[in-house]
Amino acid sequence: MNRHRGFTAWFTGLPCSGKTTTADGAADTLRRMGYRVERLDGDIVRKNLTSDLGFSKEDRDENIKRVTFVAKLLTRNGVAVLATFVSPYRERRKKTREEIGNFVEIYIRCPVEVCMERDIKGMYRKALEGEITNFTGVNDPYEEPENPELIIDTDKESVEESVQKVLDKLRELGYISEN
Repeated sequence: MNRHRGFTAWFTGLPCSGKTTTADGAADTLRRMGYRVERLDGDIVRKNLTSDLGFSKEDRDENIKRVTFVAKLLTRNGVAVLATFVSPYRERRKKTREEIGNFVEIYIRCPVEVCMERDIKGMYRKALEGEITNFTGVNDPYEEPENPELIIDTDKESVEESVQKVLDKLRELGYISEN
């Protein structure tokens, strides 16, 4: 029987800010600690669950609405959910928090210039050249969280430091323990 309380750690931030890298590191550690962990990643979800959606505000909100439903089910069944989505709109993130309940918002803050340097897919370049529309951070807004439980500046710290901050916050909030 799972003895752990389920929760969703929601990593939000610009594309290429470090959401996936940080969440993957935290997930690996949580698994080694014996937690049941599920990673919900924006790219994977878009390919397999929400491939019918585009990138308009309405489609982005629908994407996050569907992911919220999945995260809520996992959370209530004792799973540690680490969700990595740009999720650019405050109002939708607020609804996600309300629906899930055991929710930790983690803002992966990184200057757009650094995100552009990290962009191996060339998405920022394509957006700047007009090949991609509605790209967050270029021609679509990102609304920074107003009161996240944790802010991580991935341009100023190592992956290991970022992961440790996530684990420390989850301990502080009572979602994980050393046992």
